[in-house]
This record gives sequence, C-alpha cells and structure tokens, in this order.
Amino acid sequence: MADYDETTYGERIADVYDSLPEVPTDTDEAVALLAELAGSGRVLELGIGTGRLALPLQARGIKVEGIDSSAAMVEKLRTKPGGRAIPVTMGNFADLKVDGRFSLIFVAFNTFFALLTQEDQLRCFASVAAHLEPQGGFVIEAFVPDLTRFDRGQRLQAMEVEMERVRIDLARHDPIGQQIVAQHVVITETGTRFNPVRLRYCWPSELDLMARLAGLRLENRWGGWLRQLFGAGSGKHISLYRPAS
Repeated sequence: MADYDETTYGERIADVYDSLPEVPTDTDEAVALLAELAGSGRVLELGIGTGRLALPLQARGIKVEGIDSSAAMVEKLRTKPGGRAIPVTMGNFADLKVDGRFSLIFVAFNTFFALLTQEDQLRCFASVAAHLEPQGGFVIEAFVPDLTRFDRGQRLQAMEVEMERVRIDLARHDPIGQQIVAQHVVITETGTRFNPVRLRYCWPSELDLMARLAGLRLENRWGGWLRQLFGAGSGKHISLYRPAS
C-alpha cells in the first residue's frame, strides 16, 4: 500500500461504487435526519462522492456543497440529474478550503476514517469548527471498531461465491496505528480486480476528545439514522457535535 493516497479509493472504485452491496441502504432515513438538522442553512458534505446523500438533500431544496479528493467520484456525481448544480471543492477534507459557514457539516459511511493519521483527524475537527455557524452541527456516521473480527492481525472473508464470480475481502490490522489495510478482490472469468482500502479507525470516545479539543461538544449519539438507542451492541453510531459555546 506504499502508493496509496487520499485519491486511491475513489479513483479505483468510482465506476462500480453505486452498485456495491456494502453501500448503505438507509439513504432515505439519513437524508430525513440530515435535512431536519440543516434547517434552512448551507450544508457541506465531506467526501461527497457520487452524491448518494447530497442529491436527495438538494432535491429537498437544501443548499448543498461538497468536498472530495477523487475526480472520478465527482465525475460520476456530475452525470446524475442535478449533479452539475452542486458546488464541489476538490481536496483533502482535513483542511476545508471552502468559504463561509454552514448550518450543517456531515461525513457519512465511515469516510472520516479515510484520514489516515490522528493529526489529520484533529485538523478536520478544527476546520469544521471554524466553518460552523454558532448553532451549527457536525454529524459523523462511523462504525464502532470490533477487533474480534481479526485473528492474529488479519482477516479473510468470502463475501460472494457464484458460478462465474468470487468476491473476497482480505485485511490486516495495525493496533498501534489503529489502521486497517484491505483489498476487496473480485475474480471473474475475464480477470481479477483489486479495490484497495486503507483507514484509521477511532472509538467514539476518541472522537469526543478530538471534538473537545476543537471547541465542539457531543450533543447526541444514536445507533442509526432513526435515532435508535446507542449502546454496547451498536455496530455504528451517528454522532452530532455542536460548538461548545
């Protein structure tokens, strides 16, 4: 993974991203809660990608902008109805090179973990805090780390086994750096495809500390977009932060 950078995931997977089975199916629930939190203000999505959430938010009349490091993902967004009307800033969202303030900034589907160092993640929180309205909100959707998925620091799983197609996930875990490097391998009669992934995970408590250092406070944490109760058995969380003062 020596050549892996902030653009790699999106550039390699953009053409098939919308059809991936792991992409969340709770889009309607997510959009409803995000729209409620946004109110009538500006909204910024970190890692806007192909517009799974931004486009339906725009369809509700919400002023949505985005930031992304992958030109291929943004180009897929541009091919969709309404996609060319959404302003997108190209770049790493550790440093938000955007103008003005927003009533809501959000990052969904574990995308916050694409920032591969704690320093980058801290800078993202600080950048978000600097671009929020005084009563604005920052929403993170992320998985809760489950280290039991790894055996001696690695994991191999057959995700799909068909007559002419096999999909295998392979991953290695670095507990010191809190990093996971993985390959989603698709094998067919016509060839083999590699979709690499690299991330730095955080526990919710670490995110809360980062938020405090940036002048934000946790207001709510749910187990899903329908405001399910968050608890020890929750596989993911929706966390809402607001300015501390």
